[in-house]
Amino acid sequence: MERESGQYVTSSVSGEPFRAFLPAALPPEPPLELDGDLLGLLAAANQGVGRLDGMAAVLPDTRLFLYQYVRKEAVLSSQIEGTQSSLSDLLLFELDEAPGVPVEDTREVSNYVAAVGHGLHRMREGFPLSLRLLREIHAVLMDGARGSDKTPGEFRRSQVWLGGSRPGNAVFVPPPADRLMDCLDPFERFLHDDSLPVLMKAGLAHAQFETIHPFLDGNGRLGRLLITLLLCAEGLLTEPLLYLSLYFKLNRAEYYDRLNRIRTHGDWEGWMRFFLRGVRDTARQAVDSARRLLALFDEDREHVKGMGRIAGSCLQLHELLKQRPILNIAQASAATGINRTSITRCIGLLEEQGMLRELTGHRRNRLFVYERYVQVLSEGTEPIR
Repeated sequence: MERESGQYVTSSVSGEPFRAFLPAALPPEPPLELDGDLLGLLAAANQGVGRLDGMAAVLPDTRLFLYQYVRKEAVLSSQIEGTQSSLSDLLLFELDEAPGVPVEDTREVSNYVAAVGHGLHRMREGFPLSLRLLREIHAVLMDGARGSDKTPGEFRRSQVWLGGSRPGNAVFVPPPADRLMDCLDPFERFLHDDSLPVLMKAGLAHAQFETIHPFLDGNGRLGRLLITLLLCAEGLLTEPLLYLSLYFKLNRAEYYDRLNRIRTHGDWEGWMRFFLRGVRDTARQAVDSARRLLALFDEDREHVKGMGRIAGSCLQLHELLKQRPILNIAQASAATGINRTSITRCIGLLEEQGMLRELTGHRRNRLFVYERYVQVLSEGTEPIR
């Protein structure tokens, strides 16, 4: 079905006219055509999210998986925006170790982790998902961002555009700054609308946010995070374990095409099919990754148990490695309370078993990685450096 999804208004920058797009308020009018294909995808996506949420309930330490999943998402979401940091770079950065990439890249990824935490903390305090909260999250996300014109936590006061060197030759031009609130006020009302299934609402909200493009920078990262925050706010997820950045990254051309067809043809149905396939597939992959990690931990724990008299200390180190998959001897000793001699021996034994690999090649201040663990987490991102 073709429908009007908004209107164009004429504006100008430096005397050059251009057309900017003002999206119509959500939900779409006329309503989405919920045919058998779309309803089937919705059911499969809901089932996938339900299994993922159920998986979180039986994990031995949900915080552990959450800690690493959020970091993987931070890396992927930032890579879409052009940063070069890998998951191992982020883990090294958090240990105050030189990551071997521009510090600015890794700091931006670290900001994403902090932004996720801030948003969830505020919602669990009872604060609603709202324009104010999105501005707060944006302020954390863009803290110390490169360039002095990023205005963290503030809606833009100037025109932005996507593609091209200026609005006049751009691929897409979002609403002018003086029309932003005409779009954002109904968008906020839609965030509190309970007339649609939650996953439909999340898909519509993400596309609308990207079309409005309310900030000078960080719209992509915040728009992807909005999906997960909305699922948590609506109770579909108890923990933020679903992230679509890898799906969007692998299907980037279709992602942009589907968003554009909303604006040109009002094709919300096509966008929702793409979005729900992503939710379905991503949820399945997340459950599979969690199961593989549980199996890996159980297998490695059994190996560690057979290490003789020092097995108790090695088991403590193994538990620590689940939380800190990259560390050095001093950090391991301080965190476990085990003396350096015993920790050094345990690390040597885990190296012999193939669980740990030394990263630096140095004789001193050596770093060790729980390699198979980080490999599972890093799938879809850059390899361990």
